[in-house]
Amino acid sequence: VQLVESGGGVAQPGGSLRLSCAASGFPFSDYYMRWHRQAPGKERALVAGITSAGGLTTYADSVKGRFTISRDNAKNTVYLQMNSLKPEDTAVYFCSAGRGSRINHWGQGTQVTVSS
Repeated sequence: VQLVESGGGVAQPGGSLRLSCAASGFPFSDYYMRWHRQAPGKERALVAGITSAGGLTTYADSVKGRFTISRDNAKNTVYLQMNSLKPEDTAVYFCSAGRGSRINHWGQGTQVTVSS
């Protein structure tokens, strides 16, 4: 089982980044997918989630209207489009896969830094 995040980097405030998470080794289209983030000195927090077929999404209040989660089950990939980035979005971003409320698999994370 693998979840491999990519797309992180450095962006200016107000800029955009698109994260990808490529999955393998499990039936991706059966799993609820989430993005989480962990800033230095803080606990890991849920950013967004998407149902197995992609019909329903949920977002943390801090990213609503700025971030969009999506998935392509044919490519076994989940995405996080991040617009209007703020310095407080700086964190390591992780994707996860689970069924129901349980999280079964984690990726290794990708660093996002928002700085001028």
